[in-house]
Amino acid sequence: MIIPWQEVDQETLDNLLESIVLREGTDYGSQELNFDTKVEQLKQQLKSGAAVIVYSELHESVDVVDKDSVTGNGADGQ
Repeated sequence: MIIPWQEVDQETLDNLLESIVLREGTDYGSQELNFDTKVEQLKQQLKSGAAVIVYSELHESVDVVDKDSVTGNGADGQ
């Protein structure tokens, strides 16, 4: 189920994004980004619509994923 980021309390959203960044682990790209930058980039992806918050009843978990990974495969937010 897709959860609109606008409906999530700001403190809860911040905690969720920080948790996701911490789960990601180490960057292996050419440029290492600091924690705050990663959180802000994730927030901007939500605001631009490039990413969505997804709740999985099966796994009882929440994640932020690329919008394209949930559109067209039955995950229509219902």
